This record gives sequence, C-alpha cells and structure tokens, in this order.
Amino acid sequence: MKKLIHVFLNVLYPRHCPVCHRILRNQADLVCPECEDGFRRVGGHYCLKCGKPVKPQEEYCAECRGRKRSFDRNRSVFLYDGKLRQSLVRYKYYGAREYGDFYGVSICRYIGEEIRRWNPDVLIPIPLTSAKLRMRGFNQAGYMADRIGEKLEIPVSHDILKKIHETRSQKKLNAVQRKQNLKDAFYVKEDLRGFTVAVVDDVYTTGSTMEAAASCLKAAGAEKVYCITLCTGQG
Repeated sequence: MKKLIHVFLNVLYPRHCPVCHRILRNQADLVCPECEDGFRRVGGHYCLKCGKPVKPQEEYCAECRGRKRSFDRNRSVFLYDGKLRQSLVRYKYYGAREYGDFYGVSICRYIGEEIRRWNPDVLIPIPLTSAKLRMRGFNQAGYMADRIGEKLEIPVSHDILKKIHETRSQKKLNAVQRKQNLKDAFYVKEDLRGFTVAVVDDVYTTGSTMEAAASCLKAAGAEKVYCITLCTGQG
C-alpha cells in the first residue's frame, strides 16, 4: 500500500532534481546522475571549529582564532554559492521537500562517520516560530534532521529547543546585528545535563544562529553541542 501511495504521489507531484530543478527521469532517484556532483563540496582544508574553508597551513579561520565559540564544532558539506542558494530557495519557500531527501543523504554520505564519532544523544533542528511554521508548512532544518536521524539511527527531537519570538531575516544583517537579532530568541524545555547534542540547520554564515542555540542548550546543561549544516559561506 505504501509503495502504491508513493507511486501515485510521484505521478501527481513528480520529484525534481535539487541541482538543475528538472523533473527526474527516474523518480526513484534523488538527483539527476549527471547532476550528482553539481554542488561544490567543502574541501579537505576547513576550520576545525566552524568548518569554513581555510588555507592548507591553517587550522582555524581568522574569526574562530579571535573568539570563543559556544558550540564545540560545526561541519558543513557544501559551499553556499548561487546554485545551492537557488536550490535552497525552492526547498524552503516553494515546497520542494524532496530536495531535503538529497540534502540529508549527502550529509550522511560525506560527514556521517564524523557525526557518529561525536556520539550525539539527540539531533535538534533549529526551530521556527509557530507563525513561520504555519506559513512555510514545514521546518526545513527539521526535515533534514529527520532524514539524518533515520539514516544514522540517532533520535531526533523537535520539542527540546523552541524559538520564542520572530526575528528579522539574517541575510542583510552584519555580524553584530545578527547576534543582537537572535538575543533571547530560543529557550530549552528540558534538562540536558550530561547530554551531547547535534544541532541541524541548512546554512552556516556568521554562526550567529548556532551560537545562540548552543549557548541556550549549554545553559540547560548540555555537555557538548555540535552543529551540522548543509552548506557554509566561503569564509
């Protein structure tokens, strides 16, 4: 019955490639075979704290060398460029949830072993406010977190971390404005003493969102807070 429903839905709402956005010739695929390497991956030289690309001789980026982070480490899979930006816009704002399947599989494929080494007790997606969740219809970070949790067999909680109030879009804010924008935006519903958690989001830019979430989670007792993001800025 599930297979029949899946086939029926694919006829009504055919899957599209997250890279080229065309309807997939084989609806069982997550991406066109020729587009599989369409997004640029973070190379072998990245900041050991925030995950942004660095020069071969560097261990940390300039920003992480000059400040203390609330989170223990972030890892991203792809570079946030024009092609991936377009893909995420369709995913987040135009209901292309099937892109999240590809994103989740990619995260597990390229950094899954590292996530397992962190040994997180739970995956926690960056939450949306109730109003924004109603407007979008789903939480893009939560959808990816569910895919990662299924693949790596890690529990996912959508209820531990909550967003208290709506914030301005982070896109056009500078680093100081981003930090202020997220001040007191989150709260934690549970005692996390002794827990290792991994926070999931789509994009890492200045790290302000992850800083705010990690600070809140550690205040609730979390021992370690790691971060998983689909993509990162160039640094």
